[in-house]
Order: sequence, then structure tokens, then C-alpha cells
Amino acid sequence: MEVASSSSPPPQQHSLRLCRMRNSGFGDSRSFSPPPLVPFSVHKGANSGHSLYRPLILRSSSNFSSKCFFHHSKKQIPVLRHHPTWKVEFNRPYYYDRWYSQSRFYRYTVAGSELAEFGNSGAALPLPVHEVIGKVRGVCFYTVTAIAAIILFQLMLVAHPFVLLFDRYQRKAQHFIAKIWSTLSVAPFVRIEVQGWENLPPPDTPAVYVSNHQSFFDIYTLLTLGRSFKFISKTSIFLYPIIGWAMYLLGTIPLKRMDSRSQLECFKRCMDLVKKGASVFFFPEGTRSKDGKLGDFKKGAFSVAAKTRVPVVPMTLIGTGKIMPAGHEHIVNSGSVKVVIHKPIEGGDAETLRNEARSTIAKVLNSQG
Repeated sequence: MEVASSSSPPPQQHSLRLCRMRNSGFGDSRSFSPPPLVPFSVHKGANSGHSLYRPLILRSSSNFSSKCFFHHSKKQIPVLRHHPTWKVEFNRPYYYDRWYSQSRFYRYTVAGSELAEFGNSGAALPLPVHEVIGKVRGVCFYTVTAIAAIILFQLMLVAHPFVLLFDRYQRKAQHFIAKIWSTLSVAPFVRIEVQGWENLPPPDTPAVYVSNHQSFFDIYTLLTLGRSFKFISKTSIFLYPIIGWAMYLLGTIPLKRMDSRSQLECFKRCMDLVKKGASVFFFPEGTRSKDGKLGDFKKGAFSVAAKTRVPVVPMTLIGTGKIMPAGHEHIVNSGSVKVVIHKPIEGGDAETLRNEARSTIAKVLNSQG
């Protein structure tokens, strides 16, 4: 039975109808002619015998492929032109339309495509409340960080000539300014608790500091301690305006990953700094942990300590991965961070130092769950 003829009035527009469909005579073939240049896919089905008509709905969703095809004779035909034998897959009815109430009715489903320039039905789900709050806190956090950095960086520039003349290696004045910056950035958003202050060596005593690495927030946390240790950072970070330039003034050691020559230069630079009274800070895992679990420790930091005969000071950072998850630096969640400073470890064997430092940090992490 023909659903619509040329003399019949056009169907009424529905509020959810995203494109208009004219039936070219379902009959036994159950084929129809959708408008050209509309991407969707239609599947063959069976007559439901129902008296309700479901209009053609196109849905745009990020879960759908950007390329949709019609299924015809077990082949996929790109939907770019009219094809007379497109088939319909029948499904349950969607709503009641009086104009079709006297005709023979079928149910069908049409899968949508991202290419359709229509409304997004069910694709843009609301974000969880905690994630929205985390993003808002992240915007506020980086705003405070940027403002403080711009102001304090000028002080670092003014002080830098004097630092190079009187304190070239430790650079205590620059680290004091960095402590102020990190404290101003962190204090409004996160509470930091430090346990084991008594285990820190005297400020003028060189040492090799090591800790687990969970988040970019680790750097902010460690700078609040106010110790003049030199971090090791990727060379690309030094290109960042203000932050990268400040790292250069602090004497941060550059490193090109996967570059053996750069690694050797970094090792020599660390040895030289320690011999001249400065301290260095390593993340022996080499990168941030994605799941919070402690990774294997590389040997470089402990080789520096063994060769220069300085103590290794292990630290355990707890909670930074939840505050600023790795890979989601735009989010700053609420909570607190705990820094546990362990007793210094001394020795002349790098392997022994590595195993002892890792077991010390792992024990605290495991006790925290």
C-alpha cells in the first residue's frame, strides 16, 4: 500500500524531525527514497504490522563513525546519492502521526552520523559535578600561578646578576623566590603536610634527593620545602614563557630523553654540582606514574650519590596524583598532599642505595593504600 502520493498533503513537521522523508511506495519491497546528500544507514527488516509511524531521525554522536553506509545486497554503499533499493530495518514506533494513521505502517531505525549538521541527541552527556569543579579550580589555580609568576619573575631577574657573583651553584635567593611562588599558588587550593623535617640534612650539605613521581603537582609541592636542590627537566620545558625561564634561573638541569649524549652530560653536570656543594633532585622512575603505583628506579641518581659519597634522601609524595592526575593537568581537585621525608641513606654501592631507597618509599605508599 502506498503511504504517500504526489497529491497527498505533505506530512506535518515534528519538533524532533531532522530531515524530511517521502515514501515512494513501501509495498512488499519496503524501499523508500530518502533525500540525497544526507549521511545515514538503513538496514533491512520485517513488517511489524503496527499502526504507528516512526519518522526519520538523524542522530549526531561522537560515538558514531564519520562515514556511514547503506546496507544493500550484503554490500556497503556510501550514502552520497539516491539509491532506489535502500532497505529499512523495522523497529518499534516512535510517535503517533494522524496523517499516517490510515495507511500501512512499518517501523524502522536509522543510525546517525557525525557529518549530519543537526542537533546532538544524547551525545553531549553532562560532566560529573566533581570534574566540573576540578576544571574550575584548575582555571583559578593557573590564574593565581601566572599572576604570581609574572610578578616574582621580575625579582628573579633583578637578583640574578648577584646570584651569579656570590652564589652561583646553590642559588638560594632564587629558590627562596620559587618557594614564595609555589606557596602562593598552592595554599589557596591544597593543604600540604610535611612529616620528617628533622631528617633533612643542613641547607649547605650537598645530597641527592629522590622521590616517587605521580603528578606535575609534585614540583609545586617540593618547591614549598625551600631547599636549593636542582631538578632535572626535559629541554622543551625551558621554552615555556616565564615558567621555563625561571627554571633556567634556578639552575635546573636540562635533559633530552632517549639521547645518550644528553644523558651523559646531565650525569656530569649533576656530579659537578654536588662536588661544588649543591644538591640535586631525581625522580628515579623517569616519568609520572599513570596508576599511582611505584615504578622501577633507574640507577643514575644513585650512581651520582655513590661516586660523590653524599647521602641519598628519599621522599614519599602522597596525594599529588589525585590532586592533579597525570595527563589531566587542567584539573585541580580538592584534597591534601603529604610529604614524608625519610632518613638519609649512605653508601658506596649504587645498586644497594637504589634498592633501599625504593623499598623505603614503597613501604609508605603501600601503607597508605
